[in-house]
Parts: sequence; structure tokens; C-alpha cells
Amino acid sequence: MIDQELAQLESVYQTIIDFLVRYSFQLVGALIILLLGLWVAGRIGKYLFKALELKGLDITLAHFIANLVKIMFVAITVMIALGKLGISITPFVAALGAVSLGAGLAIQGTLSNYGAGLAIILTRPFVLKNTITVKGYTGIVEEINLATTVLMNEDDERITIPNRHIVGEILKNTNQSSLVEGEVGVAYGCDPEQAIALIEVTLMAIADVQQQPAMKVGIGAFADSGITICYRFWVPTPQFHQTKFAANLAVFKALQQAGIEIPFPQREVRLLSTKDAG
Repeated sequence: MIDQELAQLESVYQTIIDFLVRYSFQLVGALIILLLGLWVAGRIGKYLFKALELKGLDITLAHFIANLVKIMFVAITVMIALGKLGISITPFVAALGAVSLGAGLAIQGTLSNYGAGLAIILTRPFVLKNTITVKGYTGIVEEINLATTVLMNEDDERITIPNRHIVGEILKNTNQSSLVEGEVGVAYGCDPEQAIALIEVTLMAIADVQQQPAMKVGIGAFADSGITICYRFWVPTPQFHQTKFAANLAVFKALQQAGIEIPFPQREVRLLSTKDAG
């Protein structure tokens, strides 16, 4: 029994020795190719990222391109190393294709997010710190990932949107500003030009109101109870609501101090007697 086990061990040992003698140079060559390829891929990735960053390319897109080139170089290195050992990579490619198909069907939604993220990174409909509105949500772009885009609003709420809900949708990009719109009614007996000039001066005195694009103030409508004066101006997105509230209060006080009447809604009701109705 012991003699048989020793014979088996000797046979295995001899097989290993024969393999190493026959393929030692191929193994050493494949290992050197693999290690050298990994080192070169890392260097190429870092160099490419720095070059793209110096060119002013968006950091997310630069990371993506550098990592993609690195992965491609590593894949080529692995194929060369396997070929050095005399191993055919055709079965591995076929197996990888089958696994990829099954995984793709299982995670179709996730893959669509990654595809949409790639489209966003390549086409750049917005970049970091832009103010965008999509699917009814508005915020400043804080992160652009392959699967999701993260927005932050004025209330410090973190809004994570899957990228498939951004690509193909109506997207509003106002860079780093937001538009404030307001309106106030003045009585028909007032001078509308005086009211417009007063509102313009009042809004210009507010610190966060941007001078470019220029604000717009004018008659928006002729309502039942008075003339509606509309005003539109731009502010930095993080100060949107606080500036809007401050502007409305300042306009109200300015009109009051100038003696310009803000009318109440009025309705005229006429009662007809039975005799009059006949």
C-alpha cells in the first residue's frame, strides 16, 4: 500500500518536473509579459489622465477614458501571455460572451443606467456645478457617475437620479444661476411706469441679484382688479429662495412707501328684483 502511494507521488513529481523542464521558459516569459504589461498599463492610465486634465477636460470624462485605455491594455497583455503558454483564448471568449449575455438580461436596468451615463460623459449636456432641471427636480450637479447623477438643492437635499431617467428627457441647464420670477398688482389709477422704475431700483439694491443677464420688469397682464407688473431676474442657485423672498418683501415695502396702491380682488354683484327680471 505504501509502495503504491510512493509510486503515485513519484509519478506526480516526475510529471511536474517534466512540465517545468518543457514549459519553464514559456512560464517565465508569460509571467514577465504579464507583470510588464500591468506596470505599463498603470503608467499609461496615469499619464493619459494627467494629459487630459491639463487639456481642461471634465474630470469624470478624463477618469473614464484613462480607465478604459488601461483595461484594454491589460486585456491585450493577458491574451499575449496566454498565447505565450500555447493556450487558445477562443473558448474563454465564447464562455465570456455567454456569461455576458446572461448577466446582461439579469441586470438590464443597471446596464441601461451605465449606457446612459456613458452618453452623458461623452456628450456633456451638463458638467459639475451646473444647475439642471430634469423630471421636475432642480439642483446643482455634485457628482456624475456611470450609473447615477447626484444633485444638491438649496435645502442640502441630496437627489440621486438614475442616468436612464436623464438621457432622452427634456433637460434644462442654467449653468450656475437660476431664474426668479415674481409679480405684483397695482391699481389702475397708478402710473405703471413709476411702479416699473421703482421695482427696478429696488431689485438692483439686492445683493444677490445678478446684473447679467439683465433683469426684466414690465406689464404682464391687465387683471380684473389692477395692472399686473411682472419681474424676472437671475440669482446664484444656492441663494434662489432666500433672494426671491427678500425681493418680494422689498418690492411690497417700496410700493407702500411710494403710496402706490396694491388692489384687493374685487367683484361687482348686481341683484335684480322679480319685476326688473320680467
